[in-house]
Amino acid sequence: PEVYGAIEPTSVFVPLEAILDPENFATVTTELFGPVEVVTRYRTDQIDLVLQCCERVSNHLTAAIVSNDLHFVHQVLGATVNGTTYWGMRARTTGAPQNHIFAPGGMPQAAIIGTPDGIQDTWSFKRGAIQDVGPLPTSWRVPDAT
Repeated sequence: PEVYGAIEPTSVFVPLEAILDPENFATVTTELFGPVEVVTRYRTDQIDLVLQCCERVSNHLTAAIVSNDLHFVHQVLGATVNGTTYWGMRARTTGAPQNHIFAPGGMPQAAIIGTPDGIQDTWSFKRGAIQDVGPLPTSWRVPDAT
């Protein structure tokens, strides 16, 4: 309903060169809690530029890597510091509860997010890299939201 301000799921293509422009970077990398994603395209010889973008993002929250190339996956995992990185056949991002630290100790009810203790706890927890491996059953579907 219009009253809720809901929008249609949207993908926005932004060229890598435009993302790297300091004038655009903050806008392009601002996390939105909605059905909006920024998509770019890069050549193999530009992976270092993509990794620079990942390093410049201020919050390093959650990421996903979707690739069949294990060397590429490990290159990206080794060069990024996201709190939780999902990779593999069903690489999920935000909203996937398994092994994801939503709050200190993984306990949302203990949320002290934004406090000095919460910040210290969040940045001193281990980094999670969660892998899904196939093959997937042909009958597998994304579960319904609960």
